[in-house]
Amino acid sequence: MENEIIGSSSAIKDDTDVVLDIRDLVVHYELEQETVEAVNGVSLRLKKGQTLGLVGETGAGKTSTCLSVLNLVQTPPGVIKSGTVKVCGQNVLEMTSKQLEKIRGKDVSMIFQDPMTALNPVMTVGDQIAESIKYHEGLSDKECIQKAIDMLELVGIQGVRSVEYPHQFSGGMKQRVVIAIALACSPKILLADEPTSALDVTIQAQVLDMIQDLREKMGMALLLVTHDLGVVAKICDTVAIMYAGKIVEYGTLEEVFNTPKHPYTKGLFNSLPNIRHREEKLKPIPGLMPDPTALPEGCAFAPRCAYAAQACGRKFGIHSFGGTHTALCARYEEPDFDIDFARGGESNG
Repeated sequence: MENEIIGSSSAIKDDTDVVLDIRDLVVHYELEQETVEAVNGVSLRLKKGQTLGLVGETGAGKTSTCLSVLNLVQTPPGVIKSGTVKVCGQNVLEMTSKQLEKIRGKDVSMIFQDPMTALNPVMTVGDQIAESIKYHEGLSDKECIQKAIDMLELVGIQGVRSVEYPHQFSGGMKQRVVIAIALACSPKILLADEPTSALDVTIQAQVLDMIQDLREKMGMALLLVTHDLGVVAKICDTVAIMYAGKIVEYGTLEEVFNTPKHPYTKGLFNSLPNIRHREEKLKPIPGLMPDPTALPEGCAFAPRCAYAAQACGRKFGIHSFGGTHTALCARYEEPDFDIDFARGGESNG
């Protein structure tokens, strides 16, 4: 229950606005010799039209969280140990295979990380888009192909190319095809798992602009998984910072970017170059993420944290800073503690 208030938002007036509600999600990968604790009590809420950036290093548990929304965690070795994941009020973790097929692509869609492997190499791109339309909307073959052509043009690809195969498209164009497939049935929720990581920088901005434009046109909720804070600043209105399977900080874009409260979040910003003071050296976060097969009892960030105290090795503490802003840091139990003026592991309480 540690992360229950993380991700809840006072901006969500009532449950009728909520399209995605994740509560206390725990996902493990159980291997013969060890267990990978990938997601450890994550709670998030997403309302209609909201864009949430899920930020963290590789291995933080971001993709496993997204796959859980579609109940696509591969079993074995993956096991969703506990928690609930409600899409439009329905718990996907209790659905049958047929029920899941009905919501995948219709209520919730996902843009996978690598467009090179997300497409079927022996089907034309038009047929791949039409396949989802045919299943969910039951249109005639001719109507499905026409809608597939319309979707290609919506993402900036000429409709005549619908008869071509994935190998005939560039990486950026393949990602546009993947986006067309994801949006073909106008889902209420779009999961985007680092949608630009496999693309070169010259087209990353184009793809992000397109995703944002289409999200606004269709009124979708967007959960954007990324490790790029620049991308978050560009298109997100709320931010969740993830570390070692937990949400360590949550808030609006302004709250998290202007007044970061968790030492890990502050470390992320300190490691970015300062364009106003180019002479300043980068300040990388020392050390590495902990081994997910042997997570510590207390705060997993404590071994790398400049503000760590003895209590950090034993417990967590969720603290609210007003509005939607929360952080998972035990040191805020000390009177007047704040990372803006704290020094190392010394308490200033």
